Amino acid sequence: MKKVEAIIKPFKLDDVKEALNEIGIQGMTISEVKGYGRQKGHKEIYRGAEYVVDFIPKIKIEIIVNASVADQVVATIQKSANTGKIGDGKIFILPIDNVLRVRTGETGKAAI
Repeated sequence: MKKVEAIIKPFKLDDVKEALNEIGIQGMTISEVKGYGRQKGHKEIYRGAEYVVDFIPKIKIEIIVNASVADQVVATIQKSANTGKIGDGKIFILPIDNVLRVRTGETGKAAI
């Protein structure tokens, strides 16, 4: 099993969700996060005063999948989240040792 974590631009969430539904991904966890990478934030002017916004709002998607479909999930996220501009995000792939469904006690692939 693999955990796929993707940090994407907020306005791309619906595109990513629809693309993942098309390939049969049924569940995911979404979090609103803030951060920065090479963008290093940006400057804004509010009531005549200039200030720096260090942390850019992003969306974090977490999905646990069978290892056999992890590459397809990553490719789907990359394609659907891509704008071609800086700040499109990152995708992380991590190994998962085990999963337990709290309600039924199922473990492993049955719990996904």
